[in-house]
Amino acid sequence: MSWTRDQKNVTIAAYLGWTLDAFDFFLTVFVLKDIAAEFNVKIPAVAFAITLTLAMRPLGALIFGRLADKYGRRPTLMLNIACYSLLELLSGFSPNLATFITLRALFGIAMGGEWGVGGALTMETIPPKSRGIVSGLLQAGYPSGYLLASIVFGVLFQYIGWRGMFFVGVLPALLVLYVRSHVPESPAWKAMEKRTRPSLLTTLKHNLNLSIYAIVLMTAFNFFSHGTQDLYPTFLREQHHFDPHTVSLITIVLNIGAMAGGLFFGAMSERIGRRRAIFIAALIALPVLPLWAFSTGPVLLALGAFLMQISVQGAWGVIPVHLNEISPDEIRATFPGLVYQLGNLFASVNATLQASLAESRGGDYASAMAIVAGTVAVVIAVLILFSRERRGIDMTQSAKQVASNA
Repeated sequence: MSWTRDQKNVTIAAYLGWTLDAFDFFLTVFVLKDIAAEFNVKIPAVAFAITLTLAMRPLGALIFGRLADKYGRRPTLMLNIACYSLLELLSGFSPNLATFITLRALFGIAMGGEWGVGGALTMETIPPKSRGIVSGLLQAGYPSGYLLASIVFGVLFQYIGWRGMFFVGVLPALLVLYVRSHVPESPAWKAMEKRTRPSLLTTLKHNLNLSIYAIVLMTAFNFFSHGTQDLYPTFLREQHHFDPHTVSLITIVLNIGAMAGGLFFGAMSERIGRRRAIFIAALIALPVLPLWAFSTGPVLLALGAFLMQISVQGAWGVIPVHLNEISPDEIRATFPGLVYQLGNLFASVNATLQASLAESRGGDYASAMAIVAGTVAVVIAVLILFSRERRGIDMTQSAKQVASNA
């Protein structure tokens, strides 16, 4: 299927937007230990910054999603990228822990907006038959950002320290120029541009069961991803005492698995359906758990991490398209991002919970991570069976019908 230049540019911009957003987020997880040392506090105190970042993301999804539904996906995406880049830069200037935590909370607002806006712009623009693979590509932006952070940590950390890591994080601002010059507005949004839209609350009330279900599902999904990723570098450094170079290499392998999983299951969902692809991917985590959490050497840990992230991001790879397809047309820039980030809010306790549980067990991060990963893999496999299957709907035509019925 041939794509137009505009469709390609939209996909590139949305992928890079989420990649660089995740890059800025994951820089923090590599330097928890170093920030704690500088501010003379314990790691869980700094991990609270991750909790706040995740907790504030629903507010960002709501603010930027509503802006995108009202004023368009394209200008909102540019504003969003500029905001999270600036806040990342400012984080590197933090004089104390309180300032750092405040800036990470504000970063969470900016981070929360990108996924929903970029996803809506892309899914409304590309050919319907391409949505599965593109969904996997968009979600692969998250491990791509983690991979990029892994490389920067391994190569530059010893020279620039933790503050320099955040200074590097301002670079995504350059993406705004690309969006401004190459990315068009969504045709589905244009179809509804002049229509008077119902309020967000009215639309959510009309879709109450769907909204509650989607939030519960995304809570489980966020425990799945954050429970297997956020403290993994700390697990490698604290429990196994690996040097930064080894930690970097293992997380690079981990993220290659994540990208492969997202692309594979995203593409598979186009053939076997969204629900079935998620079900299969989530259950892969169970046999992989012992290798992932309880291996001792770096090679086996890397293999376990690779396979675990095929499962985690394989399931996640279907989520951008699935949430966009089941979303009400009137609030497609708001709904997927909002339910995703509300799930993040409820799962935001993960980093602090796992760090505290590990310390209470004498630094046993392995058990803390295994408990979370195994539980939520089963929960996701059960929950997804109750979802709708709307593979391949025509979003532009659907938006026109909604607009004409108003």
